[in-house]
Amino acid sequence: MKKIVISCALVLAVVCVFALPDLQLFWQQLGPEPKVVLDRTMRMQTVDTLVAKLNDHYVFPEKARQIEALLQQRQQEGKYDGIRNGYKLAQQLTADIRNVAKDVHMKVRFAPGLDLFDEADEPAPASLAEWEQRNNFLLRPIRRHMATRGKVRVDRLGDNVGYLKVSGFPEAFLMSDKFAVAMDQLADTNGLIMDLRRNGGGDPQAVVLLVSYFVDEHTRLNDIWDRDTGNTTQHWTHDKLDGKRYGGKKPVLILVGPETASAGEDFAYTMQAMKRATVIGQPTWGGAHPVSPYRIGEHFYAMIPSQRSISPITGSNWEGVGVMPDIAATPDRALAVARKHMQRRLHESASLVAAEH
Repeated sequence: MKKIVISCALVLAVVCVFALPDLQLFWQQLGPEPKVVLDRTMRMQTVDTLVAKLNDHYVFPEKARQIEALLQQRQQEGKYDGIRNGYKLAQQLTADIRNVAKDVHMKVRFAPGLDLFDEADEPAPASLAEWEQRNNFLLRPIRRHMATRGKVRVDRLGDNVGYLKVSGFPEAFLMSDKFAVAMDQLADTNGLIMDLRRNGGGDPQAVVLLVSYFVDEHTRLNDIWDRDTGNTTQHWTHDKLDGKRYGGKKPVLILVGPETASAGEDFAYTMQAMKRATVIGQPTWGGAHPVSPYRIGEHFYAMIPSQRSISPITGSNWEGVGVMPDIAATPDRALAVARKHMQRRLHESASLVAAEH
């Protein structure tokens, strides 16, 4: 018994040693916020750095210059002088920049103790290997589970109609097995209803991966133009998939609403533009510009869109307007409307086949 206790203690000690930085970070997040004195110098530095980052990275340079003019004017007029709370300053700056740009992705956030983190100004990992390199090997399974938990749900609705609920698009390399399992379970259905009504967005590459299951050949999807490099990257569907391909012929209906955002909108917009799916619900959130975090002070960061999605089919995107449904329905009625529409589609298809024979 004593040996077992000693062995467990040794294992725990090893875990603590290897996971120490992550445990410290976790404890800091749980602990009380550090007290931050928001003085005039900090306010000025925050505004000035925000202006510089916008001029360097925002996807529309002319809008960045307009924002600069507004923020400098308000700073000179002393509009920010009375703000002593970091959260209120971040809220006011967000309102001011959106007053000019109308860009729902763009925002300023106050994060006391941000100097403890390396996430702002650091690009997202581009591969599973890079993600694993950044994450302690003992905590990787936990973090992967937390990132993907509840993001995909599969069900059957009767009449051999599949139901796939996707509530987010974490990094493609974390979701590949989830999508593969889901599509394997749905491969034999006659039609599919996809529920994106509460999809908060995520990784455009995960969108590309999932769209790939619904085409029969190599297909060009949304392009992304990058302000920092001036380059346009074409996104094409994957030729090889881990799960069974659903194909490009069976009917697909997509449920959307005001809570469908960003990458969720990307999926719906792309499938609609390709005429691969019928979209049912209400207009979506309206954010089409991929965003990156930039540190603008010791305790502040800004989410700045530095890229722009461009559909090769429409030549545009859903920024500011959202994805417009093909069939209108309130969020609480969208699934019922979709089920009736799917029954009608499948009945018409069956009647056509019967007539041909």
